Parts: sequence; structure tokens; C-alpha cells
Amino acid sequence: MDQHYGHIVEKVIRRNGYSISELARLTNVNRRSVYNWFNQKNLRSEIIYRIGCALNHDFSIEFPSMFSPNEFNNGLRLVKPNVEVKIENNNQNYWKDKYINLMEKYNDLLLCMGDHPEAKY
Repeated sequence: MDQHYGHIVEKVIRRNGYSISELARLTNVNRRSVYNWFNQKNLRSEIIYRIGCALNHDFSIEFPSMFSPNEFNNGLRLVKPNVEVKIENNNQNYWKDKYINLMEKYNDLLLCMGDHPEAKY
């Protein structure tokens, strides 16, 4: 049977509840690239592997001739999980305080520069 690799990958992604935007972000490509992948009948194994690692999915199940379970699972362990950066203080004043602090440092710098008129920006 002749398989359409892009369609198989798309089914797995949608079945697992990932959006196109999320996949694009996880693989560091734009959404158009993801749609192009889905339309490719012979999607390269490197791309399938990259998608599988990003989504933590073992594509050796869908593509046993392309990947061995051990080969693919080893790659999944190498990929660091996506850790979202958390804001230290998740309140309204965090960014305001950060901005004020930066402006105070900038004003101090300008005052120092004023003491030395020959200094250039």
C-alpha cells in the first residue's frame, strides 16, 4: 500500500489534540511550513522525527520501516520538555516596577553623562 506520510502525520497530530499553531511553535517553523508538510506524500524522515520529538510521540508505530522503537525512543529522551518561563511576580505591578526601575537607572546615567559634557552617546 502506498502511504501518504503527510496525511498520516497530520492524523496523529490532530488525534492527539495539537493545533497547527502549537506544532509550528514547538518545531520552530511557521504555520505554512506545517501545512506544506501535511501535503507531502513522501515526507522526509528527519521532519517526522523532529515532529515526534517535539510532540513526544513515537512515530515508529506509524512508520516501522522508517524508525525502530529504540532509535526513536532514544531521541525522545534527548529532547528537553518545553518549560514555560514564569514571571517572578504575576501581578499587575511587576512590569510597572520593572519599567520604573529601568527608567531610574537611565536617569542616573544621564545625570552622570551631564557631569562630563565631552561624553557622547
